[in-house]
Amino acid sequence: MLQDATGTRRLTGNLIDAPSRRFAAGAQSLTSALAATLPEDALRLRTPVTAVHPHGQGGLVLHTPTGTLRAEHVVLALPPALALERIDLGDVLPTDLVRLARTTPVWMGAVAKVVARYPSALWRDAGLAGAAFSRTGPLQEMRDMSGPDGRPAALFGFAHARTVRTGFQQAVTAQLAQLCGPAAASPEALHVQDWSAERWTAPSTVQHLADYSLFAHPLYPRPALDGRLHWASTETATDHAGHIEGARSAGERAARAVLAASTGADVSSSSVRTASRSTPRTTVPARHR
Repeated sequence: MLQDATGTRRLTGNLIDAPSRRFAAGAQSLTSALAATLPEDALRLRTPVTAVHPHGQGGLVLHTPTGTLRAEHVVLALPPALALERIDLGDVLPTDLVRLARTTPVWMGAVAKVVARYPSALWRDAGLAGAAFSRTGPLQEMRDMSGPDGRPAALFGFAHARTVRTGFQQAVTAQLAQLCGPAAASPEALHVQDWSAERWTAPSTVQHLADYSLFAHPLYPRPALDGRLHWASTETATDHAGHIEGARSAGERAARAVLAASTGADVSSSSVRTASRSTPRTTVPARHR
């Protein structure tokens, strides 16, 4: 479906979605499974890093609400702009890197995600793909996120976070009715997640960060602070920046750099994926979505 100032019209095929895979148990199942492979004391939850400073004898010192930690390397697995706002990195970073990090957008950081759940995939009954573009909103894009058998039946959409205000949910359900028929105006549940308001996802400036050409900037693959501070969020990836594949490749790049610095050897991608628990520990302030 395409919705613009002239009305709503049906297009042939599904111009949005491509073949893809999903996490049957939810994306959190991936991080939970990875965490389960770590030694018992390797992961500290609800312990935000508030400052990272060089140590006079080498390495870095990390400050948290519960104390300080020493690390040879630190991997920042969160958007650069958020890292600079939430973590005190002192005044030792190069000026051009600070400027870059502060102005790099946060992927989906200024977006609200909406999920509407229904008793059945009523749009499929009408011969619709459940996919739509809109130039009038509030949802700018919509997709069918139901399972292959139609259960659970749900539509998933994006809206700009600045449109989330009083009356937003009513405007969304009215739009769903225009796109999928009158029954779509009454979902069983409507979930709205405004990522711009999430403390551990978006900095206060997120609404003003719009230069996406800064993604994959060549400064990000270069570790800072004498090679000890590494960037590993999807915004810094040189491949698929902004997507989960970008987060994975940025994380592997940082891991290779840490392993190479620790062992002095050239470390390949495959060896990073199969590294054992004896791998040098790295402190990773991370975000979860």
